[in-house]
Amino acid sequence: MSERQTAHDTALLTPAGERNLPHILDFLKPHLPASGRLLEVATGTGGHGLGIARAHPGLEVLPTDIDAAAVEALRAWQSAGGPDNLKPAERLDAAEAATWPEGRFDAIVCINMIHISPWSATVGLMQMAGERLACPGGLLMLYGPYVEADAETAPSNLAFHESLRARDPAWGLRALEDVVVEARANGLRLTRRAALPANNLGLLFRTV
Repeated sequence: MSERQTAHDTALLTPAGERNLPHILDFLKPHLPASGRLLEVATGTGGHGLGIARAHPGLEVLPTDIDAAAVEALRAWQSAGGPDNLKPAERLDAAEAATWPEGRFDAIVCINMIHISPWSATVGLMQMAGERLACPGGLLMLYGPYVEADAETAPSNLAFHESLRARDPAWGLRALEDVVVEARANGLRLTRRAALPANNLGLLFRTV
């Protein structure tokens, strides 16, 4: 089987992304619609969005990222032979409504952004998800590490939090309850929480 026939391109994934992609796809699979529009926020190198596009050919997948260089790199890769349902990447700053693409989406996926961005990015994500997702039943999926009031935080996650804060004081692991409250304020209800490998959580929210 050629690299282009696999579910993803390993050149578009970090080693951690390579390990976690199958678990993310398995988590998402029962919940994504057979067709429609999916927006990926904070696509990074693009491997997760590509994996979703390969696994769900009926979905139009639009990858976006705040980093213009990452967007240009992914566009160059796509022009060389990406799948038809993976649309050209666009620049999007989750905290800036003016950068969001037009139209409604059936699903929004945001992987490993909440802790590597200022809180304003989470606020913007929830506000725009509330506006742009199909209603009712539009899906927002988040993936990454969180702090939970009723669960012990893994030592590796605590160390990761400290390393993030050292890089940027506005970054760091968020309290899950704070994220849920922000979602609720924008018409989104947490419908599923799943523990995934490497002390990460998969979270599903639906518009109500």
